[in-house]
Amino acid sequence: MVLGLYPFADVAADGAPRLDADAGEELFRVERAAALALGPRAPEPPGTLFLTTKRVIWVSEGGKGYAVDFIAVSLHAVSRDLEAYPSPCIYTQIDTEAGSDEESDESDSETNGEIDLLKVTEMRIVPSDPDQLDGLFEAFSHCAELNPDPNAESDEENGWVHGNEGEEDMTDGSDAEFSDVNPIGQTDDCDITHAVVELQINDQRFQDAEEADKERNGNGH
Repeated sequence: MVLGLYPFADVAADGAPRLDADAGEELFRVERAAALALGPRAPEPPGTLFLTTKRVIWVSEGGKGYAVDFIAVSLHAVSRDLEAYPSPCIYTQIDTEAGSDEESDESDSETNGEIDLLKVTEMRIVPSDPDQLDGLFEAFSHCAELNPDPNAESDEENGWVHGNEGEEDMTDGSDAEFSDVNPIGQTDDCDITHAVVELQINDQRFQDAEEADKERNGNGH
């Protein structure tokens, strides 16, 4: 597993990235004319975003590119709050090797004009068409499901969080930055079904116990 952003230049003549077929990597979505902002830096000129079943890859028209493994993307969200960021975008948080250092700061990710990718913990993807945000979010979510966090302690601690549900929502629908948030390691439908079945079983046990108590009380009289 590779933590953090890394340079990417393995591009074919047609501009598409060369994927790791041996690892089962497949191309899932392509978003053209998408800008990329790393940390507090201004966005790079628009390039092409490639979402694969393993990685997020962005390549500029000049061939410069960056990639991050989905396993290192700890959170992705839709950001539409123009006060938080001037353009609607997909906001992501990235786990890095430097992230374990308490003194690590996004502000020191740039030295002499050169960015230190190992210290970049935030990345924003800005599509040219904001109407594509929801589709991008769904694509991110799908690919994230294919790459669950192997260090997650339990599914219960890493659930889905959506923009219009629950008290733990990160948005009120008006002035918060994020409208959809997905932490990696979410529960799936199988877990929910299992929980419902288990609840039904427990309910039946309580009913059986109550009936047994009534029979014993009736025999006592």
